[in-house]
Amino acid sequence: MPRSRRIDEGPHPVDVHVGHKVKNRRLTLGMSQDELAKSCGITFQQVQKYERGTNRISVSRLTEIAAALKTQLEYFTEGCAALLGGGIKGGARGMADNKQAAFEPEALSRDKIDLLRAYDAIDSAAHKRQVVEMAKALGKPVKGDNGKK
Repeated sequence: MPRSRRIDEGPHPVDVHVGHKVKNRRLTLGMSQDELAKSCGITFQQVQKYERGTNRISVSRLTEIAAALKTQLEYFTEGCAALLGGGIKGGARGMADNKQAAFEPEALSRDKIDLLRAYDAIDSAAHKRQVVEMAKALGKPVKGDNGKK
């Protein structure tokens, strides 16, 4: 895929993907855009543009963001090869991790993050299993409900 894109095509899918990963990680840590921006020496508006994929993130800046978000640089590129239809000539080795989780939402909502934090705060393994089973049961359709929520 050529690097240059026509303006009317919008942001490159990889830039959007990396931006979503930045946002997901930031929200998971409970960090604001302003906090991330200050830790990287940029404005929160720049963080917004990165998260939307409007602006590309250089590798040096992504390294700073990874440090601020306490994660490995590779976290942000997981799944990029799939966006490019299996990769570049000869494959895109190093762009995707085969151990990637099946659950990779576009963006985590605040409710989902709150739920994950509450789950992590549970000390009992038995209680954690019960929460998972309850969530699975609540996610199943109920007879006569006609799929309405």
